[in-house]
Amino acid sequence: MKTLRLGTRGSELAIAQADRVATLLRGLGHEVALVKIETSGDRLKGPISTEGGKELWLREIERALLDGTIDLAVHSAKDMPVELADGLTVGAYPEREDPRDVFIGAPGRRFAALPPGSQVGTGSLRRIALLKSLRPDLESVPIRGNVTTRLAKIESMGLDGVILAAAGLVRLGLDEQILDPLDPERYVPAGGQGALAVEVRIDDEDVQQIVSQIEDSDVAAQVRAERAFLFELGAGCHTPVAVHATIHGVRLRVRALVLSIDGQQRIEGSAEGELRAPETLGVALGRELLQRGARRILETQG
Repeated sequence: MKTLRLGTRGSELAIAQADRVATLLRGLGHEVALVKIETSGDRLKGPISTEGGKELWLREIERALLDGTIDLAVHSAKDMPVELADGLTVGAYPEREDPRDVFIGAPGRRFAALPPGSQVGTGSLRRIALLKSLRPDLESVPIRGNVTTRLAKIESMGLDGVILAAAGLVRLGLDEQILDPLDPERYVPAGGQGALAVEVRIDDEDVQQIVSQIEDSDVAAQVRAERAFLFELGAGCHTPVAVHATIHGVRLRVRALVLSIDGQQRIEGSAEGELRAPETLGVALGRELLQRGARRILETQG
């Protein structure tokens, strides 16, 4: 049996995610070797939304997949563009950690009790727009860097706190810092947040068959609904768009919203349908929001 070459970015969080997938595959009896690949996003100095989008995290990894240097790759589903490179597909969504955003405050600071003028760090257009919409009394401060770098900026920049994805903290063993999670009904997460995605070549049926064994069908339904919504909107990282799917018995519920960057305009909605047809539900909700005014917001901020 050949060793599966699993491509990943070299950041601490990316390695933790890749290790998790490798563990699942090794549990099925497969040999796995991690292959670290530096991407354009790793060399980025400015905000990703102005420098080329989510593709910057994938470009070199997808090239390695297509030329056969690696057999599969692990990504955060949140960072994957809705359209992948020709010849590639998602072979599995193996698991999802806590999808919520979380506020990590300076000592003694809790999100609900932050006084007007408090400075909150985040590098996400979605989080900035949500803050401006729901807490216009706060000041959002742009920050970049990995999880530990952003946490350190609370002290180095004198911030009152930062907003991060709970999943990243959990995967890095920092879950004890999750004291102030934000309500996902109000602070709706990004599509795919917390979920892992395993990317493979379309023509590699052997690897596809192996990878399919680690898919979590509930996670797959959630993420496919979220990505179908994003695809229908044509949304990338230049517009604040949030979408989050949850499972209730045999039903799937999707909640989504589209915001203007200044938080002044918001179109939101939800839809519920059969768990077995997640893409249909995501597309339907996307079309509804477009008809109700999301198209105007998207075109304005294109």
